[in-house]
Amino acid sequence: MFNPMGFPVKREERFEMSAIPDSASVGVPPRNMVFDHEAGEKRLPFFDGNVLTNMMFVVFSGVFPDGERFFLDSVRAFRAGIEDPTLKARVSGFIGQEALHSREHERLNKVFTERGITVGVAERMIGGALAVLRRMPKRQQLAATIFMEHFTAVLAEQWLTDKRFHATTEPEAMKLWLWHAVEELEHKSVAYDVFDAIGGTRAERAEGAAVVMTVVIPTLFAAWAIVFAREARIGDLRGHLHGLGILFGRGGFLTGVFRRLPSFLRRRFHPNDHDTTALEAAWREKLFGDAGLLNDEFRNKAALAA
Repeated sequence: MFNPMGFPVKREERFEMSAIPDSASVGVPPRNMVFDHEAGEKRLPFFDGNVLTNMMFVVFSGVFPDGERFFLDSVRAFRAGIEDPTLKARVSGFIGQEALHSREHERLNKVFTERGITVGVAERMIGGALAVLRRMPKRQQLAATIFMEHFTAVLAEQWLTDKRFHATTEPEAMKLWLWHAVEELEHKSVAYDVFDAIGGTRAERAEGAAVVMTVVIPTLFAAWAIVFAREARIGDLRGHLHGLGILFGRGGFLTGVFRRLPSFLRRRFHPNDHDTTALEAAWREKLFGDAGLLNDEFRNKAALAA
């Protein structure tokens, strides 16, 4: 299938193309980005080539396609009952953004596979974990989604602000992650607002978080350990300790992410309590402005501006 803008869309990635101007007007524009994943450094482009940190990014990319399809399916299940037209437009934008993220990470994962990196381990393992979640009631799936969206929003902010990540990552490899990060922040409250619209409760939120923490997060780390073990040089203990420090040391890439996850359980939690509007605006200009870093990859800019 081809949509009116000329790029192929899988069955599970279809969204209302006629709704794109509406979703753009409410701040959730699905940007059709097509990246050259063969460009730049061939194997270890992140954090100055550290194998441990690089395999974390491989695992992130491996879990995103199925993970984001789970997100959009859980939101789509309640879309028909949404009466607020603004939220409906935001939902359409959310579905479009997540579908395009899934597509680009699938393309990147194929490149990883061609280079002999075992990203398929992460793909298979997260598929099994999400199969467990898909057996839950639809409301509980949505509750799990809003916790995972909280995680990805905090992670996205880290992608945009971590100075060591920017200073030591190959520029071509970083493009996808910057685009993905901006859009994660743009739609970070959509699933939550759908959950709120259907009368979701704090108890359901807590149950969703508990399921993710006991099923999905351990699967992610197990996949990382397996992929790392297959790629790492056994004798490079110093390098591996350095990688652990990058991710989990004081001020580490993931340290602050996990520190902020418990805020999800606050009684009056909302994703927009942590204001990222200025950060989003700054990066939209850097990436998609008149001299934007990603304008060559941005295939539907004219349609979104219409």
